[in-house]
Amino acid sequence: MATLALLLLLASYVKAQASLFDIRKYGVVPNGDITMALQKAWRDACVSTTPSKVVIPSNKYKLRQIDFMGPCKAPIEILVNGIIKAPKNPFDVSGQNQWVRFGYINFLTLSGNGTFHGRGKMAWKQNNCSTNKNCKKLAMNFGFGFVNNSVIHDITSKDSKYFHVNVFGCKNISFTNFRVSSPAYSPNTDGIHIGKSTQVKITNSKIDTGDDCISLGDGSKEVTILNVTCGPGHGISVGSLGKYSNEDSVEDVIVKNCTLKNTNNGLRIKTWPGTAIISLASDLHFEDITMINVSNPIIIDQEYCPWNQCSKQSPSKIKISKVTFKNIRGTSATQEGITLVCSSGIPCETVELSDINLRFNGTTLVTAKCANVKPKIGRKAPICAT
Repeated sequence: MATLALLLLLASYVKAQASLFDIRKYGVVPNGDITMALQKAWRDACVSTTPSKVVIPSNKYKLRQIDFMGPCKAPIEILVNGIIKAPKNPFDVSGQNQWVRFGYINFLTLSGNGTFHGRGKMAWKQNNCSTNKNCKKLAMNFGFGFVNNSVIHDITSKDSKYFHVNVFGCKNISFTNFRVSSPAYSPNTDGIHIGKSTQVKITNSKIDTGDDCISLGDGSKEVTILNVTCGPGHGISVGSLGKYSNEDSVEDVIVKNCTLKNTNNGLRIKTWPGTAIISLASDLHFEDITMINVSNPIIIDQEYCPWNQCSKQSPSKIKISKVTFKNIRGTSATQEGITLVCSSGIPCETVELSDINLRFNGTTLVTAKCANVKPKIGRKAPICAT
């Protein structure tokens, strides 16, 4: 309802005599580079004292790295109906930033049926971050930094060189009917990553990627994920948390009515051991989830240490509490469908499993393994083995 209310509010602003800034009036030609024209259209729209709309009509265009910076004087919409292509060479786009970056804007709408094509295949071949801590950073398709009271809808992000979307320092921002498309073999192409943001909503969206469909970093609060289809990919993750010293807590997360298909993981909470950070992950609720051939459908992993980048001798100091997994159904690609491995230093508290109907190979009920946690077992949930 909150997303609908925000959409209606923004629509009412735009309908109120919105000033139109069509990029064709700035000298754009089909298949041409629209970077300069789009920058000029944005600047003109941003200083308008009445609601404004930047229009990118149907066609194919090229776009170099671009920043859309506020604050603007009135609500502003970018209507995209074309296919916009990034530079193919990853070195033509700075990995320190995003290809398309929005910052310090209030009441932004990004809409249309357009596609932002990151052309990431060349970059994926050069991505060695799994073995090299000092790997060269690659550009994400989108960055939303300190963007508030805003809606992104009916847009497609395709083949990003790295993460598709980074949401940082935002409040009351919604993604609806949003599409992420990358193949399963594309490395580090997280769909939507959220950090230090409040009231983020992701609804009625489809995410196919080579990493987490949605990942929640530290400081993610009041996040709602509803009616999302994920797969291929690595599932929906809270974390990883606890790697850095300045992290904030993660609280009030709802994941509901989602479908995960052919993903490497399902619903996952992951924290690093061997670090000094003390923090909290609390009120995390996963409900009414359908799994189709998902490996590791339900996971709490407080010994998360990819590529042996840490020491497991010191337990994670992230306190996990008030977690529910309810009405999780479907098929698991692994016999052990539930793995709850909590911190030996700060065990998990108030974890509940209820109405879990997951079958390995479609026949045998999955098993559960637990450590440093005594979950409340509701009806139709497997008993933990230790």
